[in-house]
Amino acid sequence: MDWITQLDINVLMFIQEHLRSDIWTPFWQLLSFLGDKGIFWIITALVLLIPKKTRRVGFAAGVSMAICYITANLVLKNAVARIRPYDLYNALTILVEKQKDFSWPSGHTVNGFSCALIYLYMFPPYIGIPAVILAALISLSRLYVGVHYPTDIIGGFLIALIVSRIVYFALRKLYYKMDLKKKQKEVSYGEQ
Repeated sequence: MDWITQLDINVLMFIQEHLRSDIWTPFWQLLSFLGDKGIFWIITALVLLIPKKTRRVGFAAGVSMAICYITANLVLKNAVARIRPYDLYNALTILVEKQKDFSWPSGHTVNGFSCALIYLYMFPPYIGIPAVILAALISLSRLYVGVHYPTDIIGGFLIALIVSRIVYFALRKLYYKMDLKKKQKEVSYGEQ
């Protein structure tokens, strides 16, 4: 496990020494802020609940995000209890405030991909692909600002991938049954 942590630190130090710049730092800080507490993703899911046409997508995104939040933020973060990289390695400078929770998995990554992947599965590509790109950029911002290890991001993505797929297929099956019942009722009323 030490070699993974060392590799993680090497990546973070490479970012700090070679990729950070005064020009790009505000952009990455803004992306990191955008992912705080999943507010952006919660709002998108809630907005999608309003029109009937997108209600199922909003519901699926909300379910996916709720399951991911419970799994990652409430269970895994506390069970794994991985300390933040800046607490382990003093040479790492963080560009946002210190975080109050543990490091693995990345909550920003889990929250973002739990919704963005649902959008990718249920919306046309011109909506789903930008959502996934935004989730990826928010995830990468956490490396840039120095508050997560790369393996935190990978772990968060894998959790969101698994949960979003399960939610998508379960709800797709449920929606299919609901639509089938609705059509059967319409046919039976039409015959009367």
